[in-house]
Amino acid sequence: MMMARSLLLFYVLSQGAQAVGMGKEAQSVPAAAELYKKANDILGFDLLEICTNGPKEKLDSTIISQPAIYVTSLAAVELLRARDGGQQIIDSVDVTCGLSLGEYTALAFAGAFSFEDGLKLVKLRGAAMQEAADAAKGAMVSIIGLDSDKVQQLCDAANQEVDEDNKVQIANYLCPGNYAVSGGVKGIEAVEAKAKSFKARMTVRLAVAGAFHTGFMEPAVSRLEAALAATQINTPRMPVISNVDAQPHADPEVIKKILAQQVTSPVQWETTVKTLLGKGLKKSYELGPGKVIAGIVKRLDKSAEMENIGA
Repeated sequence: MMMARSLLLFYVLSQGAQAVGMGKEAQSVPAAAELYKKANDILGFDLLEICTNGPKEKLDSTIISQPAIYVTSLAAVELLRARDGGQQIIDSVDVTCGLSLGEYTALAFAGAFSFEDGLKLVKLRGAAMQEAADAAKGAMVSIIGLDSDKVQQLCDAANQEVDEDNKVQIANYLCPGNYAVSGGVKGIEAVEAKAKSFKARMTVRLAVAGAFHTGFMEPAVSRLEAALAATQINTPRMPVISNVDAQPHADPEVIKKILAQQVTSPVQWETTVKTLLGKGLKKSYELGPGKVIAGIVKRLDKSAEMENIGA
């Protein structure tokens, strides 16, 4: 991996990044507004209308929120490009990554696939994950204030009280003191009930449709594999770090394999950011809705410079 001078970050579904009103700012930049028009043709519904006006319940559904975040994050790239010095910033980026769904945005930015092909993949990913979520009811919760070992102990304690269909596990290794747990609804409720006794500061139930990044999503894998096999994927023009192993991959066939694995694998975000900081990361850009990634990076390095560009 190259020395990281500036890092372009994309924010993601698994923290419930979607919010009614997103996409409004993007309409002031023609290239960004055009992405929503293209999306409408591919998706078969008015994405911008749902992004800007809701209702929230509709936007929160996986089948809507995944395309919404993908398009809005790439619209944020166009907002950056349109400002003074924006193209120079984009040209200077030498590594990129995205959390969960954001990995698709990062790959599109890096030229691994077209906006249109990426959106088709994200549309199918959302539909396949929604179907898997409907088949086995699950949930996700952020545990605030514990290290990963303690969160694992909390999961182990919750798992002793529920059946196999409600087991839980760490799904997102975000940063010290912030880990997301995913699994069956009863298991998540057990985690929430026990969290205080493990000295967690708080728990936050996430606005997602199911137990993402666990075996609950296994039914989505074969559909994703088939769609990825039929998609033209190129070697990215810069390293794109994978959520599955916190490593960059250039081989298109490996990228396809990793993306299929991603929906059932824990997100190794903490390792990713620590690696980049260790390689000299100085300036980062978080593109898309929400500012949680900025908070994560700051927790790992208070001196790291981070700019959020929403849309």
